[in-house]
Amino acid sequence: MNDDVRNIVLGVIATGVATALGWFARTYLWRRRLRRKQRFFGLPENSECLLVVNESAGSGGWTVARRDVFALLELYALIKDCGAKAQIVAHDAMRQGFGEHTEFCIGGPVSNQRMAAHLGTLLPGVEVDTEADRGPDRGVIRVGGRPYRWERGASEYVLLARLTGGRSAPDARPVFLASGQHSNTNHAAVRYLARNHGSLIRKYGTDPFCLMLKVVNPEAYGPDVVELAADVTEAALRPAPAPSPAPAPAPAADAG
Repeated sequence: MNDDVRNIVLGVIATGVATALGWFARTYLWRRRLRRKQRFFGLPENSECLLVVNESAGSGGWTVARRDVFALLELYALIKDCGAKAQIVAHDAMRQGFGEHTEFCIGGPVSNQRMAAHLGTLLPGVEVDTEADRGPDRGVIRVGGRPYRWERGASEYVLLARLTGGRSAPDARPVFLASGQHSNTNHAAVRYLARNHGSLIRKYGTDPFCLMLKVVNPEAYGPDVVELAADVTEAALRPAPAPSPAPAPAPAADAG
C-alpha cells in the first residue's frame, strides 16, 4: 500500500469516526432534552395524561369553544413529542384527586368546575370574579389582593401554573392550569407553555410556578402576542390576606 492509498483510507476512517461521534453527540443531547421535557411535564414514555376541558359559555349542552379546541391540539402535539398518550375528560366528569396522572386543565372557574376546585385547593391566594354582571369587575383575577382587570379586545389576562399539590413523591404527576378571562387567553397560555417550556425548565425545573400572562390586543393578534405580566407564585400559593375589619362606630355621647 503506497502513501496515497494509505492517506485515503485514513481520511475515510477519520471521516467515519467524526460522523459517528457527531451522531452520538446529537442523539445524546436530543435524549437529554427529551428527558428534561418529560420530567417537567410528568410524561414519561407510554404514560397517560388527562386533558380536562371546560364547557363553552352559552352552549345548551357540553361543547368546547373553538379556541379551546386549538389549545387541545397544541397540547396533543406536545404530549405526543414526549411519547405519552392523552385522554380528554369533561370538567364535570372528573371525580378523582391529582398526582396519579399529569393533568392539563383548561378554562376559567365559571365554565370549568375542576378549575374552580384546583384554584380553591392549590392556589388559595387567587380569586376570580365569577359574577356575570359586575361591570368593570367582571372576570377580574386577583392574586394576593392585586387585581388584573379584563379589557375585552384590548388586554386580557390568563393564569398559567404548574403545581404538584405539595406532594413530594418522585412519581407525583403535576397539574397544569390555564385559567383565562376568555377562550383566546386559554389558547395563548397553552401556546406560551409549548413555546417557552425550555426556558421554564431552566428557571423552575420541577418546582411549582404560577405566572400571570397578558394577552395584548387579541382582536388583532389572537393568541400570539403574550407578555409576562408577573410571576405571582409566592402570592398565589399562600392564602389571600383577610380584609381589614371596619372600624367600630364611636359611642354616642350621653345627653347632659
